[in-house]
Amino acid sequence: MDSVARRQVALWLFICSAMVFAILVVGGVTRLTHSGLSIVEWQPIVGVIPPLNQTEWAETFEKYKRTPEYQKVNHQMAIDEFKGIFYWEYWHRVLGRLIGAVFLVPFLYFWLRRKIDSSLIPKLLGIFILGGLQGAMGWYMVKSGLVDDPRVSQFRLTAHLSLAFLLFTSMMWVALDLLAARQRDATNRMLKKLHRNGFMLAILAFYTVVTGGFVAGIRAGKAYNTFPLMNGHFLPPESFIIDPWYLNFFNNMSLVQFDHRMGAWLLAFLAPWFVFQVRAADVSKRARQAANVLLLSLILQITLGITTLLLAVPVALGAAHQGGAMLVFAALLWLNHELRVAIRPVASA
Repeated sequence: MDSVARRQVALWLFICSAMVFAILVVGGVTRLTHSGLSIVEWQPIVGVIPPLNQTEWAETFEKYKRTPEYQKVNHQMAIDEFKGIFYWEYWHRVLGRLIGAVFLVPFLYFWLRRKIDSSLIPKLLGIFILGGLQGAMGWYMVKSGLVDDPRVSQFRLTAHLSLAFLLFTSMMWVALDLLAARQRDATNRMLKKLHRNGFMLAILAFYTVVTGGFVAGIRAGKAYNTFPLMNGHFLPPESFIIDPWYLNFFNNMSLVQFDHRMGAWLLAFLAPWFVFQVRAADVSKRARQAANVLLLSLILQITLGITTLLLAVPVALGAAHQGGAMLVFAALLWLNHELRVAIRPVASA
């Protein structure tokens, strides 16, 4: 690939990454407004067109009336209120289809015009398949709330969220590789240490995302709305009341929120320490910029998290907090990548 083609493909992947960020935020609003179960069918093609007249709206509303959510929670809802929750889920689905189109059409164009190296094609096909799995997981998640209990499974919701982050990571990492190929220096101990610490920090960030998915799935953010302690406790005494004990990690509001808080606390201490390590090393200006962005995005995300908790998860703050997680993750990916392309050798390790 020539330099122009590399930049074009990278820009395309960055645009797709931004769209994944957008659907993550819209998905957060959809969840927080309890809109996700308003569309009870999966129609990838004809589902792009919403109801266009009163008859079609009445038919769609009638399908919703047969769901447990309407019968047990929203039985007093009028059709105008239904339209409000319908459109959040509708635009979430439309955006998902749009991401698929924005990925597939340019991919075919670049491929047919021979602007993509053969070594890159398997990676891009893998990203496309991952996007398809993400869409399938979204419907699998919705189906779990269309049965007896009008709530989606926290396991499926967390899987749906995790796949979004994996899709975002794949797109962004490939795009960064196209702009600056990674290099390895096996002799520089300082560099190896930064690589190892950066990777472990990314794992910790992903752990915090996963635990956040379980918090959202069982609505644990509505409980223990105090900080820094949880209703006066570091670990509430009811954290292991479910038997068998391991189910508490997924079903107990107390322990699920505690796990998420612990991930956030570790990030709050370890990420600034990692940034200090990066700034103390002989690294490039871009790596230092990425470190600064990571620190600023983390401060913003922690502030959003605390505020969201204290106010018992208002919709705007809850969606912003979910988006903030991806901003932190993006900054961390950028920094990890920069440390692999722009380290200047030091005299000794």
